[in-house]
Amino acid sequence: MRGKHQDQKTFLSFLDPERMIAKNHPIRKIKALVDTMLSQMETVFADMYSKKGRPSIPPERLLKAQVLQALFTIRSVRQLCERCELDLMFRWFLDLNSDEQMCDSSTFSHNQERLLAHSVSTIFFHQIVDLAQKQNWVSDEHFSVDGTLIEAWASMKSIRPKDELKDEPKGVGDGNPWTDFKGEKRTNETHESTTDPEAKLMRKGPGKEAKLCFAAHATMENRNGLCVAFSVKPAVGEPESKVAVEQVRELIDRGFDPKTVGADKGYHTKEFVQELTTEGVKPHPALKKGQDVLSVVVDESYAISQKIRKRIEEIFGWAKTIGGFRKTRYRGVQRTEAAGTMVIASLNLLRMAKLFLNQEKALKNPVEMGLPA
Repeated sequence: MRGKHQDQKTFLSFLDPERMIAKNHPIRKIKALVDTMLSQMETVFADMYSKKGRPSIPPERLLKAQVLQALFTIRSVRQLCERCELDLMFRWFLDLNSDEQMCDSSTFSHNQERLLAHSVSTIFFHQIVDLAQKQNWVSDEHFSVDGTLIEAWASMKSIRPKDELKDEPKGVGDGNPWTDFKGEKRTNETHESTTDPEAKLMRKGPGKEAKLCFAAHATMENRNGLCVAFSVKPAVGEPESKVAVEQVRELIDRGFDPKTVGADKGYHTKEFVQELTTEGVKPHPALKKGQDVLSVVVDESYAISQKIRKRIEEIFGWAKTIGGFRKTRYRGVQRTEAAGTMVIASLNLLRMAKLFLNQEKALKNPVEMGLPA
């Protein structure tokens, strides 16, 4: 018997958001992990705000919204706020009541300076890595390093000679003037972007066009491929090998005990090999021809490092395709680094959620997981 279509008479109902989310959905574990991290940052949040005045949007909600933005490839904060109004799972993740309104997109901009001043994204990232250490998911000894270019938001039309007068008219149109730079040689020494002076011209390889970019650097532990150190630097000025050594030393200060560090050919430099050797760490870069003078011990551990270090490309690949970090939406190194740190932290959360689910599955069915019953 055919059912008859009926018009919607009322929209008032009682729903339990917990029943709307699948029990084995990774978002459940991610939410539990994020809530655990944020509860440990209570003192940080307390120092960020005054004890008087009108209550603000909870900083926990702003951070959780950024995690959702990376996980679900939402291209702008405005679109994120719209999605939070319509998507029940998003409201459940942010602990929004059904009749509670999501904040305006400008709230994220107004609170950005406060979050940057207290290095909230970095603290959040370190809390995630610390939890992974406690769960024994992170290797304390074996790591891989790599870097990539992140395209700046500034347009190539914004590049001007450094000695050019700022108030000189550029052509038709005030905000987006006509520009003809055909045949003009532009370099970082003679030109800079008026929109984002910290973005530098850089090529990805021979024959590629130069673009305004930042350089992102990451260190991955070799057990489960989690990122344990991340930074954004100017694309020109600090070579990848130097930043990699700085990150290894940072890991030592944070309690890690690095034994080996794998890398590609770009890290087969005198500085990288000697600095890591001084720290008691074995450098395992891919070898360049004609640089045999650099003492790199090629043994069984070297072969393993070279095999596993390629997984670090998955971190950059996810950050650019899913996390929306192929091109930054912010100006300057500091803001770009904060945004990138939240994207990489979201990837760590996703991988840790899957590790949790695999552990639970192993406990329920050890034979299927290849474990003794």
